[in-house]
Amino acid sequence: MSEPWRITLRVNGSPRDVEVAPTETLLSVLRDRLDLTGTKYGCGEGQCGACTVLVDGQPVKSCQVRASVVQNKSIETIESLEKDGRLHPVQQAFVAHEAMQCGYCTPGMIMAAVGFLAANPHPTDEAIAKAMEKNVCRCGTYPRIIAAIKDAAHG
Repeated sequence: MSEPWRITLRVNGSPRDVEVAPTETLLSVLRDRLDLTGTKYGCGEGQCGACTVLVDGQPVKSCQVRASVVQNKSIETIESLEKDGRLHPVQQAFVAHEAMQCGYCTPGMIMAAVGFLAANPHPTDEAIAKAMEKNVCRCGTYPRIIAAIKDAAHG
């Protein structure tokens, strides 16, 4: 077994020193070491998107990225979005459109949407659907998710 490494991650705007195993995933570090449990473990294979976070502004499946690889990069989790008691516009739109049912996929969906809208502030419905196709909602709220993202883009 390999010795743990001490690394510094920039998570939600703050440097965080943490010991990690060389092959430990970012998801594991966020949830188990930093107690940021908003990021969910879904499939563990990068197929469902429940673990989506932003790395340097880009949506990334945290179950597929070794924590050691994202040193010196900006990592944003769902916990970073609320500011001074105010929800992020995408979070607010998800609430307004009831774009969640069980809620398990919601943090990953929201983070994917935030990253997408940062790069595409005025998307079409088709562009939204294409961007979100790598995030799975087992409850099937896709029409409400698309409506929420469209609303957040135009709001």
